Amino acid sequence: MHFDLIVIGSGPAGYVAAIRAAQLGLKTAIVEKTKLGGVCLNWGCIPTKSLLKSANLFQLLKTSNQFGIKVQKVELNLENILARSRKIVEELQKGVEFLIKKNDIKLIYGTAKICKENTITVNNKNKYQFSNLIIATGAKPKPLDFPPIPNLVNYKGAMSIREIPKKILIIGSGAIGLEFAYFYNVIGSNVIIVEKNSQLLPNADKEISLEISKTFKKKGIKLLTNSSIKEIKYLKDKTTKIEIEDLKTKSSLRVKVDYLLSAIGVAPYTKNLGLENVGIKLTKNGHIKVNEYYETNRKNYYAIGDVIPGFSLAHVASHEAKLCVEKMIGLNPKKLNYNNIPMCIYTNPEIAFVGYSEKEALEKGFEIKVGKFPFSALGKAKINGETEGFIKVIFDKKYGEWLGCHMIGKGVTELITEVIIARNLETTPIEVLESTHPHPSINESIVEAIENAYGKSIHI
Repeated sequence: MHFDLIVIGSGPAGYVAAIRAAQLGLKTAIVEKTKLGGVCLNWGCIPTKSLLKSANLFQLLKTSNQFGIKVQKVELNLENILARSRKIVEELQKGVEFLIKKNDIKLIYGTAKICKENTITVNNKNKYQFSNLIIATGAKPKPLDFPPIPNLVNYKGAMSIREIPKKILIIGSGAIGLEFAYFYNVIGSNVIIVEKNSQLLPNADKEISLEISKTFKKKGIKLLTNSSIKEIKYLKDKTTKIEIEDLKTKSSLRVKVDYLLSAIGVAPYTKNLGLENVGIKLTKNGHIKVNEYYETNRKNYYAIGDVIPGFSLAHVASHEAKLCVEKMIGLNPKKLNYNNIPMCIYTNPEIAFVGYSEKEALEKGFEIKVGKFPFSALGKAKINGETEGFIKVIFDKKYGEWLGCHMIGKGVTELITEVIIARNLETTPIEVLESTHPHPSINESIVEAIENAYGKSIHI
């Protein structure tokens, strides 16, 4: 059977590419080896945010007195929290399946491998021919340099823990590490974070890192930065003894935990795809090399999402998918601006940022204007009972280019979109300050931060 396009993988890169191709008239197939939706839908973005929503509500109910509401007894049921997350996943999987059928896309379950030019096999037997191939196989958790033990889990395993750990150690402080740290802290676990870098969220603006560190410490989360795991030993009582080394002082700390969660990042899934059979090139880190429109070194072979260098983010993968397909059929889409990609962490307070950090802007040679506005001075934040955090804006002093924006506080993962659109339209401070924002609202904090950058602050 021949297709205009075959897509390997049905995550937010794969299924979006297949649907866009079908919309544009291509006879399209998707090959999926497990479940529709990829890691994002099954084990990442969707179910983890469901857990965090439950944690937020639990936290809110316990502090309801501040709103004049007395709740007699608040009880948490972890089994029901996990069941709700799986139900949401199943509903969204059905939605993806419906969209695939609606767009007349052939869905093939099994393991795909490129066997020769313009041909793949599925499960090493059924052969399918194609004019174009998109590899959207995603990524898998990076393994630790330690032998596997029963209570060492990654993000997928963490979704299956059916008990509240008394003590859990999380290795890595990126989005995954911080979100699980917040969740387990709220539901009653003693949480330790081990991070080899000098700050949490190593890629974030330093002020954001300092603020989330301060908040986490206040919550009782133990933070061990500049540290690494030196030794792990699984004990007869099903706990694990861990030796943690301070990379500066070389001193050691020993702790005993019920679970270890590895959140050290992901590695591209490229093995056993048959890439060598057609000579597709990889980077030294194992990603598939592509050009700015996601074509590999072989014509008509493309790759998108976590399997290529760059951001391991669902929204990036989906955007790449649409651009890839549109370029493939001869349209002329605008290439993706990777400096305008939002990074969001769904802890409480939430974190969102886009563009350059203050340090990066200075390193790029910009002369900058920086403004900040704290949520503690914002009426809507006080109404919400969520006054932690701030908005920080960075502008080029000469031309007014919006170089970056960094937010920490309740709701900022929604608020960041205004900045993304403004930057995409090459908006300067003038246009934002001339736009009336509603009061009281959270998004008026953006205007306040810009006013602060240009010496026009009213409320601070």
